[in-house]
Amino acid sequence: MMKTFLLADDTPVSRIAYGCMQLSRAWDSTPVTADERRQAQRLVETALAHGITLFDHADIYARGKSEQVFGDVLRASPGLRQRMVLQSKCGIRFADDPAGSPGRYDFSQAHIVASVERSLSRLGVEHLDMLLLHRPDALVEPEEVARAFDALHATGKVRHFGVSNHTAGQIALLRRHVRQPLVANQVEVSLLHHHLIDDGVVANTTGHAYAAAAGTLDYCRLHDIRVQAWSPLAGGKFATASEFADPVVRNTSTLLRQLAEEKDVTPEAIQLAWLLRHPAGIQPIVGTTDPVRLATCCAADSVELSREDWYALFTAARGERVP
Repeated sequence: MMKTFLLADDTPVSRIAYGCMQLSRAWDSTPVTADERRQAQRLVETALAHGITLFDHADIYARGKSEQVFGDVLRASPGLRQRMVLQSKCGIRFADDPAGSPGRYDFSQAHIVASVERSLSRLGVEHLDMLLLHRPDALVEPEEVARAFDALHATGKVRHFGVSNHTAGQIALLRRHVRQPLVANQVEVSLLHHHLIDDGVVANTTGHAYAAAAGTLDYCRLHDIRVQAWSPLAGGKFATASEFADPVVRNTSTLLRQLAEEKDVTPEAIQLAWLLRHPAGIQPIVGTTDPVRLATCCAADSVELSREDWYALFTAARGERVP
């Protein structure tokens, strides 16, 4: 069985999560298809069979249809709900919603509450185990977020709260106002997109300045905020690396294959193991729609990378030695 992390109330969650964005791929008004339902059923069953318990959604994925098709799976097999931790995200609004509006972010109380209500309806469940604010809203009024969280928590519709793509400063601002702990921050982290990890390594070196995200990983560790990694496999760039690829990608891909052969797993499992090895307790969110690939990714849970293995990969992905 897969090893676990703990949520704030000691609820165990799998170290690897499944990302449900691509359960439906048509970001339009076409209805969910029977093929999508069958594929979703296979993926959910594969994830559960390999120890994954956390399933990640967002209200915008396929304009709500990814939640809808997942809900269809639960309606067909109601007992599955008791074996999983469900989280969704809100706060991104499409252009022309309503007509003439720009694409934007919206952390208003009304939008947060309405988004959760729609997610619950599509999923066919009574509560979310976790709600994340999807991307920072430049017009955020933390007091409104606090009122939304209070209402959702008091009615039992959301048990835990967190954020996504937020910096340490943005989280600190929210924490000053909300009463519930913020227990997760979902950010892009991978061997190729290693900036949040590199941030602490290059601090106080010539030619490097602190970015707005400086200290985000350490802040999350300090305040018991689980770091979730979206796109942990870097969009498959290492898997498709050829002799014509960027030298950094090509060299890192070669090292991944070497380590994978040594440890009898796939290169993708090594990429995930690299994230799992980090002491921040990074939780990769894997979004493949191939059940076989999903199963091989789960092998990362049992891979042990030495400090030397980890830094060899880090150095290769940086394209230069550490300072």
